[in-house]
Amino acid sequence: MELEIDVNRIQELAEQRKDANWAFRCFLKSSDLSCGRIDSKVHELYREVSSRIDCTQCANCCTVVQPLLRLTDVKRIARHLKLGVDEFRSRYLRADGEEEGEVFRLLPCPFLKENRCAVYDCRPADCRSFPHLHKREFVFRVSQAFSNCRICPIAFNVYEELKRAFWRHRLRD
Repeated sequence: MELEIDVNRIQELAEQRKDANWAFRCFLKSSDLSCGRIDSKVHELYREVSSRIDCTQCANCCTVVQPLLRLTDVKRIARHLKLGVDEFRSRYLRADGEEEGEVFRLLPCPFLKENRCAVYDCRPADCRSFPHLHKREFVFRVSQAFSNCRICPIAFNVYEELKRAFWRHRLRD
C-alpha cells in the first residue's frame, strides 16, 4: 500500500474526491456490512497506516483542530505547567459554544513546538484519541472520519484503503 503523506496533496485529493467520499459514507451507513466487520477492517488499517506515518512530520491536527478539553484535561495540564486551574484557563482557554467543555483560544495549539507537543504526556483526551479510528462503531462516526480526511494523513489513507476494501466495484466506474 502506497501512502500519501503530503498534507497539501491530501487536501487537494480530499476536495477532488468529496462527492465519492460522501457516497462511500452513505454506502457504509446503509450497507449490510456488520459494524464488527467494518470496525475490524478500520482497526486493521489504522494499525498498519499509523505504524508507517510519523505524526511529528505533519502535526497538522495541532494547527487546525480545536480539541475539546474537559475539566480533567484542564486540571492535568495546569498541574503539569505548575499553574492554577483559573490561571491556565485565563491564559489558554475559552468556552466552546457548541459542547460542554473548553477549547484553546488560538490555533495552532499553544503547546505545539517544532511539530511536537510540549505537554504530550498530559495532553487532552481528544488529542490522545485523534484521529479516533481505534474506537468501535466506526459506521456511526463516519462523518467525523470523512472530515478528518482533509486534516490527517492517517485518516485520509485509512479512508482510501477502506474504500478499496469495501467499495472496489465503485472505484472502477
